[in-house]
Amino acid sequence: MYIVAEQDIPALIDRPSAFKAIEAVFAAMASGQARNFPVIREDIGYANALYGFKSGFDKAGLALGLKSGGYWPGNEAQGLTNHQSTVFLFDPDTGRLQAVVGGNYLTAIRTAAAAAVSVAHLARPDSKVLGMVGAGHQAAFQLRAVAEQRDFERVVAWNRNPERLARLASVAQDMGLPFEAVSLEELGAAADVIVTITSSFAPILQAGHIKPGTHLACMGTDTKGKQEVAADLVAGAKAFTDEIAQAISIGECQHAVAAGALEPANITALGDVINGQKSGRDSAEQITLFDGTGVGLQDLSVASAIVELARKAGKATEVAI
Repeated sequence: MYIVAEQDIPALIDRPSAFKAIEAVFAAMASGQARNFPVIREDIGYANALYGFKSGFDKAGLALGLKSGGYWPGNEAQGLTNHQSTVFLFDPDTGRLQAVVGGNYLTAIRTAAAAAVSVAHLARPDSKVLGMVGAGHQAAFQLRAVAEQRDFERVVAWNRNPERLARLASVAQDMGLPFEAVSLEELGAAADVIVTITSSFAPILQAGHIKPGTHLACMGTDTKGKQEVAADLVAGAKAFTDEIAQAISIGECQHAVAAGALEPANITALGDVINGQKSGRDSAEQITLFDGTGVGLQDLSVASAIVELARKAGKATEVAI
């Protein structure tokens, strides 16, 4: 069995490798070669924490396992990441434990890669302005990954606490992109691609904020009750997701479906677009929306890539079990 330590992972996996892994697993899911198992996510009644498991099996990539972890909102005050997780990989031929991989950086880079894959396949090729809603730990990962998918000329951003946008401004500066803190109305009027990455339980973006032709990557809603954008905005867009079952139960689509404004049959798995089985954007004026709920197979796919990279680099500790 191999152990790959959290502190070694940032030097092992880069954004292109994560993008490739996520694109491949979305394609495998859509073709029936990979399946996520039911998610367990619970309030543990202590430290205001949410804890759970995401698991699945990718027959195409031979990745079997689970991610265990959750969200501890008090961690930031202690100098820790609020999201804490670990990935366990098993040998699909024998069921033996194959690897234990730190899951914090992995989760951040795979979530950003999912948004990037959606932009690569759904955003207008001439997109020039990137909008960011949210400025937490994950936002910087999103900005870096998504900005690589189009020839963006500037970044506009909004956060409930504007002073927290300083980190995003620094990332944009490092990428050579002008950065501006704006109102939601200004953001929607300017942005061709918008990434939402918050922990909101009430809609932030309204349908009236968004101009025709926008692509939205909604990446923060992964729990029943969470919501980043208004239900009528979701219903009025062409909706895509990582996994339809999660989108309608814990994703951004849950509210539009519950209101009867969106039929599950009208939500497209992004993997079907990647595989060429269904169309993506139908016109330059169409609003497209990716509901990134976060699935266990994303974690397993990137974790498998990390283990191989760690073995080649001599960064995987082998232990007998």
